[in-house]
Amino acid sequence: MRICSLLPSATEIVCALGMGESLVGVSHECDYPPEVSGLPRVTRSAVPSGASSREIDSAVSSTLETEGSLYELDVRLLESLQPDLILTQRLCDVCAVSFDRVQEAVKKLSSRPRVLNLEPTSLEDIFAIIGRVAAGIGAESAGAALTGALKRRVDAVRNMTRALGERPRVFCMEWVDPPYCGGHWMKELVEIAGGRDDLANPQRPSSRVEWKRVLDFNPEVIVLACCGFELERNELEGSIFMTFEGAGELAAVKRGRVIATDGSHFFARPGPRIVESLEILAYAIHPELFAPPPLVNAFRHVNPGSDTEIPPRTAPSKSVGLQDLPLSTG
Repeated sequence: MRICSLLPSATEIVCALGMGESLVGVSHECDYPPEVSGLPRVTRSAVPSGASSREIDSAVSSTLETEGSLYELDVRLLESLQPDLILTQRLCDVCAVSFDRVQEAVKKLSSRPRVLNLEPTSLEDIFAIIGRVAAGIGAESAGAALTGALKRRVDAVRNMTRALGERPRVFCMEWVDPPYCGGHWMKELVEIAGGRDDLANPQRPSSRVEWKRVLDFNPEVIVLACCGFELERNELEGSIFMTFEGAGELAAVKRGRVIATDGSHFFARPGPRIVESLEILAYAIHPELFAPPPLVNAFRHVNPGSDTEIPPRTAPSKSVGLQDLPLSTG
């Protein structure tokens, strides 16, 4: 089978299922696992590189209104690759080439590939999508093993937080300037990790949130997980966040609990590493219960020198720490 993936998460799923050698083309954003870096890129972005977050937000809105899509699909290259299966989505026009354009392109391809639409809005949906991809590429057994391992890791976190009486207020930001709340699966992840994010949109897209609502909510933990931004860029977004009126008075800032993350590779990708995202959140929200997950360049405290130190772990010795859980799922 010849597979073309237009989504970084789909590329990761295919590789985690042991079918990476079947990939013949990927999107311009597919960068994990490293072995996909040499594959042909069948999409390109119309969003300017090097722009500020506010400029990107403006460009995205303008381009979607005038062009209908942020990405271009190289139909000629697709034709030469002769795919049997194309993995795409219509969940978010900001994340990948529009589903309608993919459908139009497929009509022109001589290989007449199948198109598998991936549209998860929750954690359970993500596991179901892994199963759908596995069935679509003839890797059902690997799919069952993968989802089983991921669900066990989720349950390990859930079991640690299930009986908590104290659930800190958490604000996951999918964009800083202007502020956007978390969408789709983010609220669910926060709840499993032992917090509550009253500003998030469960199973719906991220959306702009009035800054006054953030001030009124007064989050105790703030997670900067800007979609498409890696750790270093989200750290820079943290400095922008700190210039907002009243930011310095938020509980999270005073307690040193503002955390920049790799929002590109983790939180925004509905694939196997969504469980690593949960584990990052668990440590960010309850460092007294969870040891930091061993993920290099995945997260960092933006303001570690503030008034309150991160509390030491006080979990019973028999509790399972994240460092004891298997991080390899493929």
